[in-house]
Amino acid sequence: MNKQALLFYPLLGVVLLVLFVGGLAYGAVPIPLDHVMDILLGKGSDKIAWQNIVLQSRLPQAITALLAGASLATSGLLLQTLFRNPLAGPSILGISDGANLGVAAIMLYFGGTDWPISGYMAVILAAFVGACVILGLIIYFSAKVKNNVMLLIIGIMIGYLASSVISILNYYSSTDRVHAFVMWGLGNFSGVSLEQLPFFGTCALIGLLLAVLLIKPLNALLLGEMYAANLGIRIKRARIAILLCTGILTATTTAFCGPISFIGLVPHISRLMLGSSNHKILVPITMLTGSCIALLCNLLMVVPGSNTILPLNAVTPMLGAPVIIYVIVNRKNIQYFN
Repeated sequence: MNKQALLFYPLLGVVLLVLFVGGLAYGAVPIPLDHVMDILLGKGSDKIAWQNIVLQSRLPQAITALLAGASLATSGLLLQTLFRNPLAGPSILGISDGANLGVAAIMLYFGGTDWPISGYMAVILAAFVGACVILGLIIYFSAKVKNNVMLLIIGIMIGYLASSVISILNYYSSTDRVHAFVMWGLGNFSGVSLEQLPFFGTCALIGLLLAVLLIKPLNALLLGEMYAANLGIRIKRARIAILLCTGILTATTTAFCGPISFIGLVPHISRLMLGSSNHKILVPITMLTGSCIALLCNLLMVVPGSNTILPLNAVTPMLGAPVIIYVIVNRKNIQYFN
């Protein structure tokens, strides 16, 4: 592990801690930092409302942002390596649209998510199936189409098809169901309650653990499939594992937080910081960076001096769009897969 990577671990750790605590103190209702620390340490607060806000709302929201950011960033990294395409990601290749279609079928056709835990299980299962179907199609076309740009266009077209079906479901659904689905589609980190957090966290951590276990085959795939096969990597098994991992991370995050754009492009920031494509250091740094970006977006959602909370997908493009423009302009000068 190089010295540059060792420097970024404590740096990102400090940034992560500052953003996490800042998310607990800063919001529509500002709470002094010393009161936040007392509440977290179990000392309580004179104002019961502040205690409820921190423990019941902001703490689950901050943990959700942390895990969702790591999940989406890791998904982007896995897909970029698999397709050897720096613009690949859950939203770019239509995978998020597949998850959206699954959730739309549950919310618009079967009546939404205001059910017991079994209802949320149905939403997650639908999102997982939808994401995996699109991923399967992308894998199939990747064997037929060798040009990465053409494959990217195919992914966008598949996303348009999924969006078309969602539009039809919207047209025939009742107003309250459409409103619920539209609000879910704006994205937010507050959709996971304290009671649902263990389930969400378990699913996300399983996906992240699987990504860590895939570091060796991911590094081998950087050399090309033929070299990876010569190194003893079973290509089909590796593809299925990457597919499964990406499906778990994307589906879980999309089901609970809605379709979140641009965070899947965080690996570009990690590569620029490290100057390396070695997944042994790139995977953990990408997870930390994704968590930091998501926590930063969670803070930026709050409009200063007002009680207004912006939709998450109104904030993420502010950070993600410049990254895409930079990648497109400087693609020839950046070595992504070496």
